[in-house]
Amino acid sequence: MPLPWKRPLALVAVLGAVATTGGCVESGRTVHPDAVQAAAECPVEPDPSITTTARIAWQAIPNGDLAVKDLRMLETCMPNAEITWSKFDSGGDVVQAFGAGSVDLGLVGSSPAVRAVSPPLDIDLRVVWLQDVIGAAESLVVRDESITSIQGLDGKKVAVPFGSTAHYSLLSALREAGIDGTVQLINLSPDKMLPAWQRGEVDAAWVWDPTLSQLQSSGSVILTSADTAKAGYPTFDMSAATAEFLEQNPGFMLMWTTAQDAAARRLADGEATAIESLAVQLGLPPDVVRKQTQGLEYLDARQQAGPDYFGGALGGVLEDTAGFLVDARETEGTAPPETYQRMPYPYAIEEVAAR
Repeated sequence: MPLPWKRPLALVAVLGAVATTGGCVESGRTVHPDAVQAAAECPVEPDPSITTTARIAWQAIPNGDLAVKDLRMLETCMPNAEITWSKFDSGGDVVQAFGAGSVDLGLVGSSPAVRAVSPPLDIDLRVVWLQDVIGAAESLVVRDESITSIQGLDGKKVAVPFGSTAHYSLLSALREAGIDGTVQLINLSPDKMLPAWQRGEVDAAWVWDPTLSQLQSSGSVILTSADTAKAGYPTFDMSAATAEFLEQNPGFMLMWTTAQDAAARRLADGEATAIESLAVQLGLPPDVVRKQTQGLEYLDARQQAGPDYFGGALGGVLEDTAGFLVDARETEGTAPPETYQRMPYPYAIEEVAAR
């Protein structure tokens, strides 16, 4: 569904700035100890001619990437490809892996991706898929129940992973409220937030699950990313790949996009098997995961190929993101405008959408 963008917008992803990598893991049901191996699936005829070696970065976020991983779609669709999955907890760490040449494709998000292509990193990345549009899945939680609006945070300490979508949403909300200069922001990764919250070191936090649900047990939500999207600041989860990998592996990317499209459609329909895949990979009960997915919107290839995304607007949104990062003092400067305009990689999406 096209978004009613009312002004130039920054497009950022649900990724913190500080975390650790989890290393290489096998695809399939490796997270939940009681899980039974799911039947491998491929939404189209498998292509044994694809022999790509692909190193994929994934994160524990409830989107189609986890269903693709859990159901071994890529391995089944491309039986002669060599595919490895490495778990990361932050887009910043994925960018570091891209810079080190240790991953080819993965969940990064535009805030880290735009930082990656900007000086001084200058990594040649392309955006290849929007995993979801973020709504209530990211929210602002406060400790003091007497605080019922963001204006109540004047003079308070708020935790957020710097460089993430949560950071962008928080800054946008604070600026709209006119208190961006009076709130102390604390840079904490999600795994560090709960201990700081329990010790009373922060008054509020803007974050995503599972940390969000943990904080809600002793706090209350006063604002969500759905609210900031309505105010003109939408945020997204997205995947990126190196330009070199895309140039050398168009067949792989077509099949990868086909698998992502199938997973996005199933999640948009709320299919139980897709929810089960996410639950296994996240190590959470299906009912909890289903609730999490209700705070996200999943777009298929036809929607993403439209003018509001890969069909036109996305390059400009990424360029606007670069300006936001400079204003927020997250980068030292911007690359030429054409650097951001060429980041969207629409070819595989357009081909899948035309089927």
